[in-house]
Amino acid sequence: MKFGLVPIDQAEGAILAHSLTFDGLRLRKGRTLSAADILAIAAAGIHEVTVAKLEADDIGENEAAEALAESLVPDPTNARLRISAPFTGRVNIYAEEAGVVQIDAAALRQFNAISPSVTVATVPELARVSARALVATVKIIPYAIPRHFVDATGSNPALSLAPFTVRTASLILTKTEGMSEKLLSKGREAVERRLQAYSCALNDVVTVPHKTDELAGAIKRASGEIVLILTGSATSDINDVGPSALVAAGGEVTRFGMPVDPGNLLFLGRYDGRPVIGLPGCARSPALNGADWVLERITCGMDVTSDDIAAMGVGGLLKEIPSRPQPRGGASDIPSRPKVEVLLLGAGGSRRMRGRDKLLEIVDGEPLLRRTARAALEAQVDRVHVVMQPENEARDAALEGLDVHRTISPEWQEGMAASIRAGMAALSDDCDAVIVALGDMPEVGAAHFDRLVAAFDPNEAREICRAVAANGAPGLPVLFGRRFFETLANLHGDRGARDVVKEASEFLVDVPTEGQGAVIDLDTPEAWDAWRNARS
Repeated sequence: MKFGLVPIDQAEGAILAHSLTFDGLRLRKGRTLSAADILAIAAAGIHEVTVAKLEADDIGENEAAEALAESLVPDPTNARLRISAPFTGRVNIYAEEAGVVQIDAAALRQFNAISPSVTVATVPELARVSARALVATVKIIPYAIPRHFVDATGSNPALSLAPFTVRTASLILTKTEGMSEKLLSKGREAVERRLQAYSCALNDVVTVPHKTDELAGAIKRASGEIVLILTGSATSDINDVGPSALVAAGGEVTRFGMPVDPGNLLFLGRYDGRPVIGLPGCARSPALNGADWVLERITCGMDVTSDDIAAMGVGGLLKEIPSRPQPRGGASDIPSRPKVEVLLLGAGGSRRMRGRDKLLEIVDGEPLLRRTARAALEAQVDRVHVVMQPENEARDAALEGLDVHRTISPEWQEGMAASIRAGMAALSDDCDAVIVALGDMPEVGAAHFDRLVAAFDPNEAREICRAVAANGAPGLPVLFGRRFFETLANLHGDRGARDVVKEASEFLVDVPTEGQGAVIDLDTPEAWDAWRNARS
């Protein structure tokens, strides 16, 4: 790759290295400069720009990031992970459900040793994450890398998620002489809250005297998939009441004590093929402790050995100190995949089509409205809303069998604004961004939606992500972050969201899109016929 300052008349097709702002126009870094861009830059009196130019053996940052992410997670479905579309040389990898992240650390060290230009960063090994949490990010540092860097990785599965599979647990509390009921209740409540985070419920809870025989009997009667013991007095020896009761019941103790503080006095064993965990007294507190690490893995169906617990000493100092306060209640606040929903506008009247219903034009053997809705459903979005007229049987039939949420726009004749208003009212309360799309753009595919989602990043002020054609022409779909929801919900007339984009240019990023018909509204019979002829 060649990088440096070049005369503006030599910059067409190169990648802009530094953002430019002039005459009310902003060109973001990473943009491939078109002929129109060159004319605009030259007209502003700018004679040189810093650019990157790919050479014959180079692979662009987005293509490289996508290929490398797929090498780390070649089977996302079985790994229970989701790979985002690439943007600015970055691909994010998210958890599809709650669980514990499994990492091949050696493979990742090898990956990061390919070149300083190739990077992958992950959450800690065996970290507990929630559904949608960011697990890893692959980032290409320059705008392109030599292709042999990608070829060097091959298929090297290094990331997967172990989901929570244990659904029931038994809790046995022991009570010493004079012990308060309040302390017993506190223990039960803390354990129950922990289990809820792992999608596990308390199947039964019993309280018995702090005596070996009584506790052994309770272990035998426990019905949960795992058995938890929280004793009224700290377990200070392998021959103390808790471990002795497990042995007396016919079970075995596989580990007593752990190199994690708080949590030292945990013991681990098995009874009747089920894990038994003797919880330390600190489990009565919501603060992170060693029992959390053991519970997280066991509720994912993972076998925890004595050697595993011994290895927990590195990083096992969990006590809160001023320089490193610990989060209460378990896992850290890990960034998550944004919740994105689609508003597919299908209530328009096709007023310029002279009797033809554009939404029902047949493309690739199916009505265009259905084809576009199906593309949205195949994308990495969470819900698809189709805004419809109150009565249009033909359009309703076109969506038959698709898992879309139909929303009626009673004032559809007002124009696009009425449809957007109706759609915004139907969004989920926790939606982070919405993609506004027309139901009749013949080249829109799942990848177009995915690229918009990948571009969305409020931390980078990328809160309006607009599809643009290869020639730089802007159009739809457009993604809007939550910041703009109130404005969209109060639109009027037939202006759509153009004014929102115009007035918030500092939040706008243009996303290159394949195909003119993906962004340009073909709103006349002549435009349709020309597009069909060009396609054939």
